[in-house]
Amino acid sequence: MRIPAHSVCTAIRDDIVAGLYERGSRLTEELLARRYGVSRVPVREALRTLEAEGFVVTRRHAGACVAEPTEQEAADLLEMRMLLEPLGAARAAQRRTEAHLKVLRGLVRLGQERARRGPSEDLRSLDGWFHETLAQACGSPALTSTLGQLRHKIVWMYAVEAPVSPVESWAEHGAIVDAVARGDSERARAITALHTERATAAHRLRPPGAGNRADRVRTSQHAVNVSGFRH
Repeated sequence: MRIPAHSVCTAIRDDIVAGLYERGSRLTEELLARRYGVSRVPVREALRTLEAEGFVVTRRHAGACVAEPTEQEAADLLEMRMLLEPLGAARAAQRRTEAHLKVLRGLVRLGQERARRGPSEDLRSLDGWFHETLAQACGSPALTSTLGQLRHKIVWMYAVEAPVSPVESWAEHGAIVDAVARGDSERARAITALHTERATAAHRLRPPGAGNRADRVRTSQHAVNVSGFRH
């Protein structure tokens, strides 16, 4: 495959999250450059970025390797998300734009329609898009980036059981958007905290080497396309 040099980091991260590279496996610059159709320079830069994000570690005599988070580190990810997602929703209530609201409302409408049909992979994708858009609406690049990294690491480390009631889950999404639209930061925070707590209970730690290619998520580097949604 050949991809733009600036997209190498995203591509390697997505492939790590998808389980293409197992935890602990070596990441050789030459092989990565050949796989993605680029020179070794953007690969080297990408590995440095991914090391800073916690997806890659550098080992003596081995070089760059996929990180192997401990169970405690994995548990910390969920705890951090339970603290930061409500904060992001509260900030979104203060700083969201009409474009963000347009996308969020469109996702809720689509999600509720699909939820009535029962659990599906479409719902999982829509859920990821919803939370990514909510994070973007918080108006803080640092918080948006942190939430994006958490989302990727959680998908990497955990399998997620379908919610007992997809309809109820998407009703909560709708309530979050209503609070954000009204500028009610405290209600947005409270509903998101409850929603995140319920979602966390459905996470199950993946054993090392378990694939998760069905759970690929959109990366936060890509801007949300608002053109497809109408009020």
